[in-house]
Amino acid sequence: MALKKLLPGELGFGTAPLGNMFRDIPEEEAQATVDAAWNDGIRYYDTAPLYGAGLAELRIGEALARRPRRDYVISTKVGRLILDEVEDKGEGGIFQHGRPNRVVNDYSADATLRSIDDSLRRLNTDHVEIVWVHDVAQDAYGDEWLGIFESARKGAFKTLDRLRDEGVIKAWGLGVNRVEPIELLLELEEPQPDGFLLAGRYTLLDHDRALQRVMPQVSARGLGIVVGGPYSSGALVGGPNFEYAPAPREILDKVARIKEIADRHGISMKAAGLHFSLANPAVAAVIPGASRPGRIAEDRAALQETVPADFWRDLRQAGLVHPDAPLPGGI
Repeated sequence: MALKKLLPGELGFGTAPLGNMFRDIPEEEAQATVDAAWNDGIRYYDTAPLYGAGLAELRIGEALARRPRRDYVISTKVGRLILDEVEDKGEGGIFQHGRPNRVVNDYSADATLRSIDDSLRRLNTDHVEIVWVHDVAQDAYGDEWLGIFESARKGAFKTLDRLRDEGVIKAWGLGVNRVEPIELLLELEEPQPDGFLLAGRYTLLDHDRALQRVMPQVSARGLGIVVGGPYSSGALVGGPNFEYAPAPREILDKVARIKEIADRHGISMKAAGLHFSLANPAVAAVIPGASRPGRIAEDRAALQETVPADFWRDLRQAGLVHPDAPLPGGI
């Protein structure tokens, strides 16, 4: 199914922060954040077993349990299994404050089915609409990523393709932070995905490769892209991180240049980021993450801001967006 038809609106909710990403989030704060998203009208929730070793899925499952299941869409991911045994997560990992359960990587057919069953239990539901194959890319596996991709091709891809054809799920694809695995999957005659969750690669700060290498193919095939991390791990909106690590000087300089133009036109950086991502016809939705209720209202306000055409012209003239990037209003 085409993602734009399946997804209920262009603004969704990325739940990675609810896995205690970078900090120990109190349970009541996590639940209040999901409630704020629901009360705002958000009906698409993306999650994954990896987020806090199942913690994000458990929190989403609890928060949505009292909502009519037909009224919202869930996507989760496969490729990581959460075991009952525990392990020391050490210091410095982005989910070091999550559950202590051991996480193992497995993209086989059997593991894919088990992962979905486990997710359904944590999510307190009998189905999910979309399943992404998680992180089959170099940033997760280094030089071994092509072997991981091949394992997923033989296992997860074929399994999800069958589940989609059987009506068990409505769509599947890759959930990745890099464009290369998307290119590789699009080259295959079969199986055929429905779209992709691409995190961090179609933002104001980093979009050249996605724009040139995957967006045209996705559009031509009638597929769709869900943009994760539209604020580039927070760097675009004044945070210290880019790609889950301290932002390098060139990124901070680019942010400062964009912000100077945004301030001159009286718009927020969140508005600039969301409107830019959504202007590409291949994009079906954006899913900024949130761990505080107030962030939801900020995202909605940013989406409703009127961004003047002169802002986009100034960005283009300053060389801060790719010359071929679609901009709002057809600029």
